[in-house]
Amino acid sequence: MYEQLDAHAFLYSLTSFHKVVNLVSRKYNFFNFTHHNHRDSMTESVVVERLEGAPLLSFRLKDYAKAAEKYRAERDKRYNSLGLDQYRLVRSGLNDFVSDPWANPDYRRDPINHVYDVLIIGGGFTGLQVAARLITLGYHNICMHWNRYPGAQCDIESYMYMSLLEEIDYVPKKQYARGPELCKHAHAIADHYNIRPKVLFQTETQKLIWNDETCLWKVETNWNDSIHTKWVVPALGPLQVPKFPGVDAQKFKGKAFHSCRWDYKYTGGSPENPQLTGLKDKRVAVIGTGASGVQVIAEVGKWAKELVYVVQRTPSSIDERRNQETDVEWAKSLPKVWQTIRMENFSSIINGEGVKKDMIKDGWTEILTSLAGFFGTSDGNAPNAEQIAARIQIVNFMKMESIRKRVDSTVKDPKTAAALKPWYSQSCKPPCFHDEYLPTFNNPNVKLIDTDGKGVEAITERGFAANGEEIEVDCIIYTTGFEWNTDFSKRTRTEIIGEDKGISTLHGWAVNGLPNMTLLTIAQAGGTPNFTHNIYMAAEHLTYVMNTVKERGIVALEPTHEAAEAWVQEAVDCGASRRKFLAECTLGFYNDEDKLDDKTFRNQSYDGGGIKYNAVLKRWREDGKIEGMVARYASEQKKLNGK
Repeated sequence: MYEQLDAHAFLYSLTSFHKVVNLVSRKYNFFNFTHHNHRDSMTESVVVERLEGAPLLSFRLKDYAKAAEKYRAERDKRYNSLGLDQYRLVRSGLNDFVSDPWANPDYRRDPINHVYDVLIIGGGFTGLQVAARLITLGYHNICMHWNRYPGAQCDIESYMYMSLLEEIDYVPKKQYARGPELCKHAHAIADHYNIRPKVLFQTETQKLIWNDETCLWKVETNWNDSIHTKWVVPALGPLQVPKFPGVDAQKFKGKAFHSCRWDYKYTGGSPENPQLTGLKDKRVAVIGTGASGVQVIAEVGKWAKELVYVVQRTPSSIDERRNQETDVEWAKSLPKVWQTIRMENFSSIINGEGVKKDMIKDGWTEILTSLAGFFGTSDGNAPNAEQIAARIQIVNFMKMESIRKRVDSTVKDPKTAAALKPWYSQSCKPPCFHDEYLPTFNNPNVKLIDTDGKGVEAITERGFAANGEEIEVDCIIYTTGFEWNTDFSKRTRTEIIGEDKGISTLHGWAVNGLPNMTLLTIAQAGGTPNFTHNIYMAAEHLTYVMNTVKERGIVALEPTHEAAEAWVQEAVDCGASRRKFLAECTLGFYNDEDKLDDKTFRNQSYDGGGIKYNAVLKRWREDGKIEGMVARYASEQKKLNGK
């Protein structure tokens, strides 16, 4: 019965319950599971303790049953038959919300007519890391296209998240760096590798055309450039287009902006000095309580002295951040390749690999050592997918109970506290870590508008409507995140001709029909929450591919259709254990707003995890046969062109 993950099965089938407990304890020897019998089976309890210390949490099976029912009810009330279509696309008339306030309006340049070895599209940490590796290996004929809201901060430890720290001899000031330090670090990378002269600022790629005779890509841009390049590396990152609720945002007559386009001219302050004095006499609505909303709300709540309305559809899971200053002596003692060692330690922990020591010891490793099965921890040694899911669920419930208890112990108003409690499994939505967010709701100027899963109903000329009531405000700040898994052609204004069955790659980077293009994506590639580590591994691989092509006289390289489809099937099969999990999650971008079809699962990451995925790439490189690829050599191309 436990395979069906039914709460009542846990309550009334003690044999099944013991199976789950034993399954968990066999896999995770850092937990002791002790089952306490009481006369009333409804008060049976389980104490889970770490072998190293005190009890982590105690819970009753009755509590678990209630939580399971609550999870289902909260999920169902958020169901929307429109799926992703319930949101408003930026490209549908909201361009004013995405114009870059940091871009120089007087920027001008002449059109470029040049042939490059590599074109990198995107200049964030992804593009910078790829460019740095290429330059280190001697590629200089490259070209590049390149969140400043208050409170912006990385949710992954900065010693891992900030790329190339050892290469540029820098250690972050704190365990979790804030936005200005992240921005400064990006500039430091650009300067260290002399990338800046190679960047085409304020440039948008509009069309890519493959020329089969020259084996070059022709790139058309908004500057009428005539760029030709042997390699194209799309390095856009997964979150680049702001997402909006499905309302007419343009109706509002006051000030409105998205958090990714923060207007400091209106709010006052700057990224380095977020003194939001312009809000001191304003009524402000913040719509959205996801990862960026959590950080923004804590800052706005300090300054908007009139009223801050926090509009919530689904509460986030808020754990402690416990940010610390970097210990100077620790920084001095770091060995060579310390950042790589640290990244691999983190990935090993969350992928269920054995490690002698948790070097990170933060909220992520605490969660992910407990919650196997989301970021690639569904190992093949477990008997089957259902048993893996059962193992996950019991410790998942305990972790979320501790999150909900933290809300009760922090937020004074019982009604507000109840609305801020997340009722879903830990990995259904990105976990958040913040020490000031929950206390913000104790401020007299901050009011939670909980929409009970419905979201904001309308934007009006004077404010917004929620729960059947119009509320007047002076400013609306959208912290509604970014488009994820929306139609790529709509998101990028690109016409795509071909099959519509979802992405198809070999190892997540090579696409049949797109020669000399290396993707940097999480789809069908091994992932960890630390996206920059994913890029570190991908950059190592793609530079190997480029060097191999150069050394062997290859002019065009792409995977066969059969090789790509075989990898897709392996990736999809590997993620089978979390299909049921995603189907039972509260709605969000992880489960495509409940649109769980084959296309959705083709877009998921390779669930074997980053460590196993990197081993696949390493074996492919060491084999040296470029297996699964079709290579066209320079000699063949000359014959083809009649030369």
